[in-house]
Amino acid sequence: MSDLILAIESSCDETAAAVLKDGREVLSNIISSQIPIHERYGGVVPEIASRNHVLNLPDVIGRALTEAGCGFEDLSAVAVTYGPGLVGALLTGVSAAKAIASARNLPLVGVNHIHGHIAANYIAHPELKPPFVCLVASGGHSHIVYVKDYTEFEILGRTRDDAAGEAFDKIARVLGLGYPGGPKLEKLAQEGDSQAIKFPRVSFGDGCYDFSFSGVKTAVINYVHKQEQKGEEICKADLAASFQRAVVEALVEHTMAAAREKKCKIVTLAGGVSANGALRAAFDEAAGQNGLTLYYPPLILCTDNAAMIGCAGYYLYKKGVFADSALNAVPNLKL
Repeated sequence: MSDLILAIESSCDETAAAVLKDGREVLSNIISSQIPIHERYGGVVPEIASRNHVLNLPDVIGRALTEAGCGFEDLSAVAVTYGPGLVGALLTGVSAAKAIASARNLPLVGVNHIHGHIAANYIAHPELKPPFVCLVASGGHSHIVYVKDYTEFEILGRTRDDAAGEAFDKIARVLGLGYPGGPKLEKLAQEGDSQAIKFPRVSFGDGCYDFSFSGVKTAVINYVHKQEQKGEEICKADLAASFQRAVVEALVEHTMAAAREKKCKIVTLAGGVSANGALRAAFDEAAGQNGLTLYYPPLILCTDNAAMIGCAGYYLYKKGVFADSALNAVPNLKL
């Protein structure tokens, strides 16, 4: 008998619900984005995000069930993101999931958002199985994870300051590109010369795969200020391309080094930054040079969505890892 998982994701500014069959078959994946709302503020406003989740969740959940052709009575469990993320936003999804699970006497599964991003690759690639090394890069996270099993992880590296996506957004703001910054900076970078400006890369020594992007961010800001003080014109496309190259090279080099240490022949990408075309191209090249198999999700599964939460939740459900009515939002939840 098949298991149907209703999944809810509300960690930031996407209100999402999905229904998955046996973990990897997506019957529905509904996403309501708040980008147009937050665009005028230049970034996500937490209280506004939370209020819109409250408004959107009933409709999004209803549409997910309708598109999947099932009702609450057909579900095996409810999975929900409970961290990391914005505390108010997380609480809206957790409250909805707890209410449904309680009303229908269904198992409740709390899912780590980072675990969800990793699991997005299982949906896209049915043949993929652990172990493998995964780079999770998004607006809030930059992790290199050794995926031992479907629910067992070892952190090999993480950012010590800004996440990669956060750095993209901040530099996009410096260049006046607006929100969301990452896609706009990538588009501008396609018109520039990535070799035009040399920006620093940070390394913490052999055997350490941590990231630091505050240095390159500061270097870009200082470059802009110096050019303005000298009255010299800035080629924004060259700057964007050079900055992007510095970030991409750090992500690729550290991930490949971690894969070599683990003697792992499979590398995957996940998270919003994994949608970046320059990053994918650099990983494709590096994987070929190192004889590795590379996987990454389609664009719809890179950004926040509920299908990935349902997939991760399914494997927790099969292991009997359930939450109770005390489940709470944990904004700084660790993997």
